[in-house]
Amino acid sequence: MPHPSAGNLVPIKKYLLTGLLVWLPLAITIWVLLWLVGLLDAIFGGLLTGLVALTPNSAGTLIEPLRHIPGLGVVLVFSALLVTGALVSNVAGRWWLAQWDRLFAHIPVFKSIYNSVKKVSDTLFSSNGNAFRKAMLVQYPRAGVWTVAFQTGTPGGEVAHHLGADFVSVYVPTTPNPTSGFFLLLPRSEVIELRMSVDEALTYVISMGSVAPAVAIELAPKQVSP
Repeated sequence: MPHPSAGNLVPIKKYLLTGLLVWLPLAITIWVLLWLVGLLDAIFGGLLTGLVALTPNSAGTLIEPLRHIPGLGVVLVFSALLVTGALVSNVAGRWWLAQWDRLFAHIPVFKSIYNSVKKVSDTLFSSNGNAFRKAMLVQYPRAGVWTVAFQTGTPGGEVAHHLGADFVSVYVPTTPNPTSGFFLLLPRSEVIELRMSVDEALTYVISMGSVAPAVAIELAPKQVSP
C-alpha cells in the first residue's frame, strides 16, 4: 500500500521539472556566453602580455591595466571584425585581401591549413553559397532508416565526373552534438527536401526529436528539384 505522503510529492516533482525546463536553457546560454567571454579575454590578455614585453616600461605600465577590464576582449574582437568587414567591402580592401591571401599561400605548411580553412569558411558563410541552406531527409545508416541532414552543395571535380550530375552532397549531424557527423553523396531521387528551416531542423536534431517544428498537415514532403 503506497504511503499517504507519496501523492503529495507528485506535484512537487512536477513543479521542479517544470522549473528546470524553464531555467536550464537560460543557464546554459549564460554559461556558454561567459565561457566565450573568458576565452576571448584570455587570448587578449596573452596578446597584451607579449605587447608589454616588447614595449618600454612606461608604455607597459599604461597597457597592463587593460588586462583587468572584463569583456574588453569581446569588444575588441567585435570591433576588429566590423572594421575588417567594412574595409574589404570596397575595391582597395579587396586588393589588400588578395595580397594577404597570396602571401599566406606561399608559406610552407601554413598554406595547407590556411587554404583549407578559407575554402570551407567561404563555402559555409558566403551569402552566395548553398551550404546549409536546406534541410532534408535521407536514408542513413541503411535503407529504410531515415534521419535529418543538411545539403552542403553538389559534387564537383573528379567526384562529379564519376557520379554524374544527379547527386547532392549532404551532412548528417550526430545527436545531441551536431558539430560532428558524416559527409555523404546521395542520388537526388533518394533525398526528400523539407520545408522546415535549417534552424528548426537543427533544433529537431539536437533535441533528439523531442522538439518537432510545427508544420501544416496538408503539406506533403517534396523531393529535391534538379
